[in-house]
Amino acid sequence: MTSLRILEGSTSVAEIFLIVLSFIMIVVCMLQSGKSGGASAAVMGGSKMNIFTRTKERGSDKIMTIITAVLTVAFFATAIIANIFW
Repeated sequence: MTSLRILEGSTSVAEIFLIVLSFIMIVVCMLQSGKSGGASAAVMGGSKMNIFTRTKERGSDKIMTIITAVLTVAFFATAIIANIFW
């Protein structure tokens, strides 16, 4: 097989990249500010909460959202490409 494995049975470059990318995604998601009252408020009908309202993100929230979206696309693209070629 023509894979990028250093040694037989070792982890491929794509797998290492996916692991690193997933940890970065977790950190970025944890750094984002909360946008609602939580899951319990969504289920129980929390006060003044409407999940369909449109709110504009500004400043660091907007940047974090863009970074999260880019990392998510990169993660899934890497996973699909790794599955096809390795």
